[in-house]
This record gives sequence, structure tokens and C-alpha cells, in this order.
Amino acid sequence: MNPDALAAALLAVIVPLAEARREGSTDGLTVADLPLDRPKNRDHGDWASNAALKLAKAVGVNPRELAAEIAAGLEAVPGIASVEVAGPGFINIRLDAAAAGALAKTIVDAGASFGRNDSRADEIINLEFVSANPTGPIHLGGTRWAAVGDSLARILQSQGASVTREYYFNDHGAQIDRFARSLVAAYEGAPSPEDGYGGAYIADIARRVELAYDGDLAALSPAERQEAFRSIGVNFMFTEIKASLHEFGVDFDVYFHENELHQSGAVERAVARLRELGHIFEADGATWLRTTEFGDDKDRVVIKSDGQPAYISGDLAYYLNKRERGFNRCIIMLGADHHGYVRRLMAMCAAFDDEPGVNLQILIGQLVNLVKDGQPVRMSKRAGTVVTMEDLVEIVGKDAARYALARSSADSNLDIDLDVLQRRTNDNPVFYVQYAHARTHNVARNAAASDVDRSEFAPELLTHETESALLGALQEFPRIVAFAAEVREPHRVARYLEELAGLYHRWYDNCRVIPLGDEPVEPVHRTRLWLNDATGQVLRNGLDLLGVDAPERM
Repeated sequence: MNPDALAAALLAVIVPLAEARREGSTDGLTVADLPLDRPKNRDHGDWASNAALKLAKAVGVNPRELAAEIAAGLEAVPGIASVEVAGPGFINIRLDAAAAGALAKTIVDAGASFGRNDSRADEIINLEFVSANPTGPIHLGGTRWAAVGDSLARILQSQGASVTREYYFNDHGAQIDRFARSLVAAYEGAPSPEDGYGGAYIADIARRVELAYDGDLAALSPAERQEAFRSIGVNFMFTEIKASLHEFGVDFDVYFHENELHQSGAVERAVARLRELGHIFEADGATWLRTTEFGDDKDRVVIKSDGQPAYISGDLAYYLNKRERGFNRCIIMLGADHHGYVRRLMAMCAAFDDEPGVNLQILIGQLVNLVKDGQPVRMSKRAGTVVTMEDLVEIVGKDAARYALARSSADSNLDIDLDVLQRRTNDNPVFYVQYAHARTHNVARNAAASDVDRSEFAPELLTHETESALLGALQEFPRIVAFAAEVREPHRVARYLEELAGLYHRWYDNCRVIPLGDEPVEPVHRTRLWLNDATGQVLRNGLDLLGVDAPERM
């Protein structure tokens, strides 16, 4: 019995009880109002409900008395073995073995669709992440966002949302000029500018520009030479960034160029729209947005007194552009150094008559530190100043890198121990989960060799305590994925997979799928194969949501 069916049974019991008393009201009550939770202590049953505590006042009865009446009604429902009332009115529900075990076949039959639904089909999401400046390789902060952002996109899509992965290509501004000057300096054999970029990659890009330029760079004026290195060099750097992301398993649907905002009149359109809404004013020769009306600590200059657009102008134009493209959810992932921007961005959203936290959502990611041999890893051989995505993948591989970066809450600092991630032991979390998946396939292969197949399914035979625990965890997968989508936290899926892997390993140690010696194949062996394969399916589905491979052999 799945939680939806159990909630429906709970509703069917409660409504007539309320009507019989003719006190209060339960009009409009739905299964969504009757949440079910997994008890932390499995001795308390398979499911727990606080429905009696929530509804006692409306029904007009003591919570514990109402709980007792609900329990009596639930005990008559097929598939429920027992119901107990605990404390002031909690209801603990235990399913019979057949009802609990039926889940194994449900999962195998559902396959890759188990855990997926269309509950977020009304959400058209623009998910902007990474968006590293094309002035150097992607550092660890951007790598974390690549892992978390792509995982979040997969999770949201699994719940029916339409998701566009977008990379904001910052090809406008002072940092691009510094990058171009650094390339020119490398070409000329001069030291890098004081505010420029260092690292071997700068010399690499400069040489590639020299080879690619159709003409004589030496004959160009300084301004022409810098423009040549800017345009060609940025293109080379961005091509490398996209290649690195692709190797990391991350591909974007849209690469949006900042220059487009300033060349297409988008800034002017955004200002005009805000002026229509009454939030633009002029002062001191500049054009201002009155963001203090929407919670910002000060009003913001949009167009400076010299006629040049201020930094926020690009944000205004870009947000309006996304909304005009039809997105009703704009999610932006920003690094820790952008925390101060959140208030002004939310004020900007409100100024457009949108709802902050709904139409615009900001996720802040914290720093990542690498540790090896107990010491911090600080330098990249190529970038010179930071550790890059390529460095991390070269050391531990794509799967370990993605999993390690996605398994912790993005809003907390993260220390990654490279020694742990390189081990093929259970203290390496990605190995632990992948090995559990590979083990399910090994069991299935050995079962086939021993003539154990899925020709029978007798779920009432799944009575061992490790089977009850494993089935309980499998049942949780759809809820975990749905909650991860709701709170925008992919790490919840990773932590769930680790728990599931542990329960599977314990089940494997206690329950045989293959008979010992000359013992005959019995229905319990075939039924356990269903449970084995169901666990492998959920592990595979969960790893796919994180963009991590599910190997069949290890």
C-alpha cells in the first residue's frame, strides 16, 4: 500500500466520523491535509499520522479519543495489520507484509519512471547557474554550481517542470578588458598587468590567438591588437569552458550574451517599463530605481549622470528578458561573494510587479576547499591561482567530483578530502552507493545462473526485519525527490541514496536470493529477487538525478 492509498483510506475513515458528530467542519478536507510520516523508530510501525491532533477541534472531540476512533476504522482496511494510538493522539500504522512488499513489484514495473510525476507541470523555469566569466578556467565554486545546478534541473524535470539551463555569458565590462590586456602582455613577452590574469592558460590562449588571427598582429595599433585578442581570446576561453562543462556532464540550453542586453535596447525597455509602473525617478542628473519601496536599503542608480548604464541596469534588462521569454520561475545561483545582491534583486523583482521568492529565487553557494594528506590544496598547475574543474576531475573522476559537490547543502562551506574520494572503500560515499547498485546487478546475474527468476511474486514472504526496513526506505524515494524539488536541495537525494545503500547492504548480509547448496528454489527466493531489482532501480534513478553513473560492475 503506497502512502497515497493510505492517505485516501485515512480520509475515508475521518469524514464519516466528523459527519456523525455534526460538530465543527471538515469540508474541503483532502489527502493533502493528512500528511503521513515514516517513524524514526521502525518499532513504531510503517507510517505515522497526526491527523487526530490537527482535526480534533474541528470535529469537536479530544485528540486521543478521535485517534482511537480513527484507529478502529483503519484496522478494517485491507492491507493494514495494526494501528496503535500513542501519546496525545498520534496514530502509528503497521502494514501487513503483503501490502508492504507489493512495493517491490510496483518499482520494477515502473522502472525509470518511479519517483517521477507531473506535480510541477505549471512551472516554466529558467535556471541560471555557473555563468563564470570567460577569463579563465572554471574554479571550484563554479564547479560546485555545475554539479548542484544540473542535479537541480534533473530533479525539477522529474517532477514535471519545464527547465531551461542557462549560462549568462559575461562578455561585457572591465574584466574582459583586463583579460585582453593579459593576453596581449603574454604575446609581447611582457609581465601580466597588475590587475590582469596569470597562469599558464593565459600564455596558451595568447599563442592560439596568434595562430588563429588572419593577418599581422604586430602591424596593428595597440587598440586594434587588444580588440583582436579580446574577441578571439574570449571565444577560445569560452569554448574551453563549454568543453570542460560537457566533460563534467553539464550542457546548457541557452548561452545568453550580456552584450545583447546593451546592443538590443533591452536596458532602455526595462527602464521604460519601470517608469510606467511609477518606480523610476531622476535626481542629480541620474536615473534611479526606487528600490527602498521594496525592502532594499537604498535606491539604486540605473543610468549614471554621464549617460552610462550602472551595473544594475543589466540585471533589470536580463530579468525582464527572461519573463518576456515566458519563464514564470527564474532561479539564479550565485556565489557567496554575491550575498549582498539578494536584497536589491528581490526589490527589482517586486518593482516589476512580480512576487519575490516565487517569480525570482536566489540560491547562494558557499566556498569549497580541497584537502589532501590533511593539508589544503590551493594551486592549479594551469590556472596558477585557483584549483579548477579539470584539476578536480583529473584527480577523482567525474562521478566522484559531481557526487561530492552535490551531497552537501550548497549554502554551507564544503571541505572535500581527496584521499577519501580516491578510495574504493565504504567511507567514500560515491563508491558506497555505486557499489550497492553494482551489487544488485551481481545478485541478478548470479540468480540467473542459479535458475532464480521473477516468475513468482509472494510479497507476504518478505518478513525479515531488514526487508521491512528496506521496503520502508524504497517507499520514501518519491517523497524525497519531491521535497528536494520543492526546497531546491539536491543533496537530499544523495543522502537518501547513502541510507538506502546501507539498508541494502544489511539486507544482503541477512537474506539470500540464491538457495544454499542443493536447496531448491522457492517462492521466497524469487520474491527477494524482485526486492533486489527494485533496490537497484531506485539507486539507478537517484544517481541519474545527480548526473552520476550507475555501474553494473565494480
